[in-house]
Amino acid sequence: MTTIAPYRSPVQDRRDGFPQLLHAEWTKLRTVRGWVIGMIVAILVTVVISLVFAFAVGNTSCQNGSGKVQHGSACLSSLPTGPGGLPVADDFYFVHQPLAGNGSITVRVSSLAGPSGPLSGLNPTPGLMPWAKAGIIIKQNLSGGSAYAAMMVTGSNGVRMQWNYTGDTAGLPGAVSSASPRWLRLVRAGHTITGYDSADGAHWSQVGTVHLTALPSTVQAGLFATSPQLVTFNSGFATGSMNGGTTKAVAVFDHVSRSGGWPASAWTGGAQGAGSGGYHQAASQFTLTGTGDIAPALSGPGNDAAGREPISFFLVGAVAGLIAVIVVATMFMTAEYRRGLIRTTLTASPGRGRVLAAKAAVIGAAAFVTGLVAAAGAALVAIGIAHATGYQLFPVPWPTELRAIVGTGALTAVAAVLTLAIGTMVRRSASAVTIAIAVIVLPYFLAFTMAVPSTIGEWLLRFTPAAAFALQQSLTQYPQVIAVYTPIGGYLPLAPWIGFAVLCGWTALALAGAAYLLRRRDA
Repeated sequence: MTTIAPYRSPVQDRRDGFPQLLHAEWTKLRTVRGWVIGMIVAILVTVVISLVFAFAVGNTSCQNGSGKVQHGSACLSSLPTGPGGLPVADDFYFVHQPLAGNGSITVRVSSLAGPSGPLSGLNPTPGLMPWAKAGIIIKQNLSGGSAYAAMMVTGSNGVRMQWNYTGDTAGLPGAVSSASPRWLRLVRAGHTITGYDSADGAHWSQVGTVHLTALPSTVQAGLFATSPQLVTFNSGFATGSMNGGTTKAVAVFDHVSRSGGWPASAWTGGAQGAGSGGYHQAASQFTLTGTGDIAPALSGPGNDAAGREPISFFLVGAVAGLIAVIVVATMFMTAEYRRGLIRTTLTASPGRGRVLAAKAAVIGAAAFVTGLVAAAGAALVAIGIAHATGYQLFPVPWPTELRAIVGTGALTAVAAVLTLAIGTMVRRSASAVTIAIAVIVLPYFLAFTMAVPSTIGEWLLRFTPAAAFALQQSLTQYPQVIAVYTPIGGYLPLAPWIGFAVLCGWTALALAGAAYLLRRRDA
């Protein structure tokens, strides 16, 4: 009897590797027409909403003093530009003389006070503003936005050295008074300005040194006083109010001494920019009154540069586009449960954790490209309409703009993976979509529209997955600037990558839960 050996294929019997699994999941995603359309809808919705916002701000109308209707940038107040290219507030009262070449100025500040009664304005409060300022300053010239370095006392933030509107370094702490005066000194050596402070005029400490490249040979130097506008913001459930008013600071200087290239000339006093005030000299004592601020001009309602919006403002449509991505990411998993195809998938690839990882990688990559294209398209539309209407965008450094655009793609990608994990756990499309929108989109919507009090909105944007929208913010919160920092103005409570880390943390937890349940439950 002849025995016939069974045929053995030379190809080894093994499961498909992870690349093959990725290819299979990608094939599923791209061959389902509804899912592809959903991603395209996400892009279109983001761009269209950007278009609406851009036309809205570009076609803002107002009337000038003669009653003529104006549009766009013509309706915005004129602001000087600082050395860094940002709009600034350069408003204070200045008592000055020219300084030719190198030299120094030293003063003692024995008092800094506010008005005896309540501050003027719609929401008056008594006392001195925390960032009321008085001290000595060396300035490039009297033009708004010119370079400067200053040593100052403040209402409740001690002695500070500040320069070029954004720089700030702390000196001696504590409030100034006749019993506890502060001595201030600025020394110029070429383009370098060094600031010192002292509690007794004998023992000096260096506060900081700055290099101002734009300084000419002759600069303006002397005494100044200013106090920022009082702005208060109150929000409740679907309500909000903003109040403000002018404040002033009154400072007393004595022991004024100078060295170096000071020509023999009298002191000249005058208001700079939109500031106001005055001064009185009695022998060697100067009393200055000033209003205004020397600081960055900020975008957002109630701030100096209100009406000038950064590129990130036009990315708000990504919230609506994200909803379309959430639906696709949910269906990418739940559709297999609804149709019973999950059994086939898990039979072909028994490693359930690998299946979840492959699906997460594919939907994350597709969502990243979708979010990136949508954000880039929205930004291009906003820039194009701004140029067409003459609207002035709030200037933002290009790396920050790039981070906001790429960050929108990253936010969309991780949100899609989080949604996939939710869909894996709940297995039902409607439930998964509802949960994903509730934890990712709804908190941002409530905070942005002020539908909840600001304290609750801030909490939501710190601890929920919506914290990742911080990736889109392009505006800076300056601790030395009193302003209205709200989500509707583009200011979120967390730094961009910290907010993104919150979303990644929630996604990691959800993926772990999804992987556990996928292994434990029947298909």
